[in-house]
Amino acid sequence: MSLLTIENLRVSFPGEQGAVEVVKGISFELGRERLGIVGESGSGKSMTGRSILRLIDKPGKVTADRMEFDGLDLTTLSNKRMRALRGARMSMVMQDPKFSLNPVMRIGDQIAEVLSFHSKLNARERRKRVLESLEAVRITDPERVYKLYPHEVSGGMGQRIMIAMMVILEPDLMIADEPTSALDVSVQAQVLDIMDDLVTRTGMGLIIISHDLNMVARYCDRILVMFNGEIVESCQASELANAQHPYTQGLLASTPTIDEHRDRLPVLDRTQLGGV
Repeated sequence: MSLLTIENLRVSFPGEQGAVEVVKGISFELGRERLGIVGESGSGKSMTGRSILRLIDKPGKVTADRMEFDGLDLTTLSNKRMRALRGARMSMVMQDPKFSLNPVMRIGDQIAEVLSFHSKLNARERRKRVLESLEAVRITDPERVYKLYPHEVSGGMGQRIMIAMMVILEPDLMIADEPTSALDVSVQAQVLDIMDDLVTRTGMGLIIISHDLNMVARYCDRILVMFNGEIVESCQASELANAQHPYTQGLLASTPTIDEHRDRLPVLDRTQLGGV
């Protein structure tokens, strides 16, 4: 059974010569699985994720023939019901915690704010849940981190804190927008392992938005490839190396590997992409 169903999703913004579409009628479904959405910057990946959570305000315009989450029509829900849904059953991890965390609030207070809005727990119960959430993302001294401000933690720990904030209510759907782009390679693996463990343990659906094809192939079940606002290829993650579309093949060919000896990486030949 599908957790999320998207049909003919379009996102546009006004321009000097009329509306400019940045997402051009895409359709896909998500079960309780890990779905990767990949593509270059500007391909429409993040706009897709934000549209699902109704985070695109005017003058942006979002339309869809169908945008349904677990039986709820997201296109017709009131703003009040949508706010209640976000954070509780649907959440989004942004790509850089430096810009997502409030710099003048302590870490613990920021995470507890989610519980204040979506639950009836008292202060002691909220604190206990926050500490448990920090432990769940493998922070070894949650009592100390609870009292810190965002500028006092590293980028990797900041990203773990963001994940703790998004999963504290165990949502059914989590969208992670470039969750590892600001992290070094060793910390990237740790953060992805944490998310993978949470998906396995809670059974939620996960959408990872990224430009890193190899990372998505390792951690996801299925992959959608976006180019110029459209989905140009859909495949099982294990079959990514056998991609058929010229754009996907070009992205794979331009990805360096540690054991290669090419003098120059090939440049994506966009003349092969036709009208896409």
